[in-house]
Amino acid sequence: MDATDDPVHGNQEGRFFLGYYGHYCYLPLYIFCGDFLLCARLRPSNLDASAGSREELERIVGQIRQAWPEVKITLRGDAGFCREELMVWCEQNRVDYVLGLAKNERLKAAIAPELEQAARVFQEFTYQTRESWSRARRVIAKAEHLEKGANPRFVVTSLSPEVWEARALYEELYCARGEMENRFKEQLALFADRTSTALLRSNQVRLYFSSLAYLLVEALRRLGLAGTEWARAQADSLRLKLLKIGPLIRITVRKVWVSLAEGYPYTGLFAQVYTQLRALPLRC
Repeated sequence: MDATDDPVHGNQEGRFFLGYYGHYCYLPLYIFCGDFLLCARLRPSNLDASAGSREELERIVGQIRQAWPEVKITLRGDAGFCREELMVWCEQNRVDYVLGLAKNERLKAAIAPELEQAARVFQEFTYQTRESWSRARRVIAKAEHLEKGANPRFVVTSLSPEVWEARALYEELYCARGEMENRFKEQLALFADRTSTALLRSNQVRLYFSSLAYLLVEALRRLGLAGTEWARAQADSLRLKLLKIGPLIRITVRKVWVSLAEGYPYTGLFAQVYTQLRALPLRC
């Protein structure tokens, strides 16, 4: 789960100046499971980053558990989603979480000895805010020094030490959320930023169109390109090299002929994708 900026350059409904990004924008909420896009909600940018996230998570978890009632679900997000409402809902609905936690003086004091060390050190402890949290929770702290000085980082989690020890939880589980940036780039490559109509609702429709395009490209990558060197190619590469081409199409009574230019370098790959897609079982 993450939010990003969608810059706008007109007087669109719901656009506000956001100092963190330095421009007028929307603040869409995205939820992914790996490469699978589960939510693309366009929001005004004068909201908290977590606004509406609990409702979207409730909807998505309910749909997933209709198909897989016992599946284990873990929510991952940065400090913008470390909110009591979201954590309480997860705790009440068998959803684990790993969320960034904004540093403060109390947290830094808790790892003061570790911050004195030159090495990268991990520590964990139980922590509760003075007012906003209803209970104490497990916090993982990373203490390290960079060229510019101390660089402490904190995450709060519902996962136990027996399931994930501190270093592995931070380095392998939490830091993997950086892959979300690649998903954002793919949304932009498929025109998720074309939100130039006057109304928020119509711009949401445009975002849905972009999201559907991404789902199609992701399915093409996962099913049609499986086993090829392009199985992990970015959406813009697939669009430019495999889809944005000019073939000659002829339709006869029995067949549809697609004639590619002799100089097209990916004819073999195009044919392979077609064959693999044709071999998929049809589903109603």
